[in-house]
Amino acid sequence: MHETAQNPEEFWEDFYREREQIWTGKVNPILVREVSELTPGTALDLGCGEGGDAIWLAQRGWRVTAVDVSATAMERGARHAAEAGVRIDWERHDLQQSFPDGTFDLVSAQFLHSPVERPDERAQILRRAANAVAPGGVLVIGAHAAAPTWAPSEMHDHVFPTIEQVLEQLDLAPQQWQVETSELIYTASTSPDGVEGERADSVLRVRRIQE
Repeated sequence: MHETAQNPEEFWEDFYREREQIWTGKVNPILVREVSELTPGTALDLGCGEGGDAIWLAQRGWRVTAVDVSATAMERGARHAAEAGVRIDWERHDLQQSFPDGTFDLVSAQFLHSPVERPDERAQILRRAANAVAPGGVLVIGAHAAAPTWAPSEMHDHVFPTIEQVLEQLDLAPQQWQVETSELIYTASTSPDGVEGERADSVLRVRRIQE
């Protein structure tokens, strides 16, 4: 199911250019749930898209670096951030090739799935995400656990990594990390055609132990 013939930049530029707006602009509920009670500091938003999560974080006092491979998506995000009156640092990276410098109190990877990457490439990106967490900081990974119940049968053939597999891929030293959230959540989901159903997502929050 991985369309590896097309590189990520081409794929996501084509994806965002299809319509004037792809996403709702609202923050991912998983991020709200896992971050609302944290003290704002520096944040890295990986795969920021059109900026919904980054803007929400900035509005709550986080100093945000937002990253995406699509220049079109980030241009939209920057425009929305200006309209919202918040400052965000925007960096374009193909995360398979490069990664932002520095460490952050929060690293967020929300639904960082791509049909043009192999599972080992996603695992490598998530390991780099963990390495970017400052002591005392957290990594929050929200991900699909299965296709929505209303999805076509071929989508159900795709196997998403389990939380246990993601933890194995991260290869976190137990003496340096604490798992704070590790669970599946089920929410109502409606198809583009109005078919009601359910979707399953995984939530993982790990904290680097303060040195």
